[in-house]
Amino acid sequence: MTRKAAARAFIHPLAVVETRRIGAGTRVWAYAHVMAQCRIGKGCNIGEGVFVETSYPIGDHCVIKNGVAVWEKVRLEDRVFIGPAAVFTNDRIPRADPRFKRPAALWETTRVRTGASVGANATIVSGATLGRWCLVGAGAVVTRDVGDHVLVLGNPARPAGYVCECGLRLSANLDCQCGRRYRRRGRGLALRGRRRRNAP
Repeated sequence: MTRKAAARAFIHPLAVVETRRIGAGTRVWAYAHVMAQCRIGKGCNIGEGVFVETSYPIGDHCVIKNGVAVWEKVRLEDRVFIGPAAVFTNDRIPRADPRFKRPAALWETTRVRTGASVGANATIVSGATLGRWCLVGAGAVVTRDVGDHVLVLGNPARPAGYVCECGLRLSANLDCQCGRRYRRRGRGLALRGRRRRNAP
């Protein structure tokens, strides 16, 4: 593959992409559907059967695995991983009856911050914010905000430890074997430095 070809977005012939605002190096696979108002950053991977509706821009280097719907009012920042069949909601009081359907202006925004990962089959209820580099375990049901670097598991999802930017679980002293070291900040963690050896 030439450098010029690698810089272009790849759109599978069986995908429906109604926008031209797709970043360089992004791949959109078969049976995905990206609506006209969408913007997708560079270097992303949009899996088979993904539906993207949101008018919020999707950040750079995001991975959205097969069978995920990114509805209106869902915001994905850079380097976000969404596992297969994970579910977002965008209306806490859904009704099909026209008398009771709420307009999109009343829906709450769901924010997935930089580096966050959502495991397969997890459910993220609308209005939640997933902190930077947090990790939502497979099958978890998130009903409230998750702090930076926090690992959550279960239904409803509860904190079960902390994870590094690299994804490894942190020790009790908040050090990672990759060399990164953390300190508590608010409901999550912040990087406080690295050991001298190189970390990716």
